Amino acid sequence: MKCMHCNGEMERGKAPFHVDRRGIHLTVDDVPSWICQQCGESYLEETEVESIQAMIRALEKETQKLAAAG
Repeated sequence: MKCMHCNGEMERGKAPFHVDRRGIHLTVDDVPSWICQQCGESYLEETEVESIQAMIRALEKETQKLAAAG
């Protein structure tokens, strides 16, 4: 697999992931990823993306509950 950014070689590894969305700040350490050995860019596979999206949806739901209670 080649990196879309620099065309370097990709290897499986783990990388941190961080997203800020609608007042939610989510950081997950050690997400299974493809990591470029040349530039360090990381790419997630569909399974990991779906898991992270599920985490965000759950956090948004809980955040809405907190807002409604306050």
